[in-house]
Amino acid sequence: MEAAKPSLKTEKPQKARKFWTPKRKEALVGWLFLAPEIVGMLLLNVFALGFSLYLSFTSWNLLSGISGIKFAGLENYIHMFQDPTILKALKNNLIYTVLTVPVPIAIALVLAVLIHNKVFWKDYFKVVFFIPYISSIIAVAAVWSALFHPSLGPVNQFLMDLGISNPPKWLVDPKTSLISIAIISSWAGLGYTIIIYLAGLTNISSELYEAAEIDGATALTKFFKITVPLLRPTTFFLLITMLIGSFKVFDIISYLTEGGPDNSSTVIVFRIYEEGFVNYNMGYASAISWLLFAIIAAITAATWKMRKEE
Repeated sequence: MEAAKPSLKTEKPQKARKFWTPKRKEALVGWLFLAPEIVGMLLLNVFALGFSLYLSFTSWNLLSGISGIKFAGLENYIHMFQDPTILKALKNNLIYTVLTVPVPIAIALVLAVLIHNKVFWKDYFKVVFFIPYISSIIAVAAVWSALFHPSLGPVNQFLMDLGISNPPKWLVDPKTSLISIAIISSWAGLGYTIIIYLAGLTNISSELYEAAEIDGATALTKFFKITVPLLRPTTFFLLITMLIGSFKVFDIISYLTEGGPDNSSTVIVFRIYEEGFVNYNMGYASAISWLLFAIIAAITAATWKMRKEE
């Protein structure tokens, strides 16, 4: 037998794969478009967050420049929990949260159900309730400041016409200043809450209400057995956003009372502003801001846990 002849064919050398493939070029273009946003986020959020955490352990007067930063350890945090104004601000924040979260949610739910089921010109009422929310909060506060004037305001004039000889002093009385601010904030934000509930109501099938009517259910039974349970996700969303918002209130307090009278309307964010941009004590202001961060994170985590368990 003849030996097999070796093959004369030679394998072609494989071409080196190009690094810049069309897919990678397309991805690079995308990253280049995203780069400004990413850099801005890193500088304005991540860096600012880390820098404020570092400053919370320092003593720094803003007017002294970067060279004036001095490490102080836990001094700011120790002083913070011994500061009566901080404790007062925490108490005021809790009172403000109780006044501006559960009560407006309940009122908005009832009004949303009435508008959705019983009221003509629904679109008109949606706009009327929503206008205060999209208006400038300072403009809203200015109007209410005139309404709440102790002697010349229409509110007290109406109360005196009813026979109340000594009506509340509202914004200038330590006993009622925080309540007055809560009333204004709740009124201004009521339209947003109503619109969110109206959106949730449109997702509830009318067949459920028809079946309940056949079974003889009253309007209250349908409200508590159908509407309220099926709106729990909407209520949960509003609860989270309004809780966080109640701890971030600042502008309306700064305009109307500046934390007074006698710190009766001082809240955490206003104390941060006072320490950081009035007293220029940025180290202490940063420590207070991290206290606020911890409170909001704890509330959010607790609410999510309750929702998950439910």
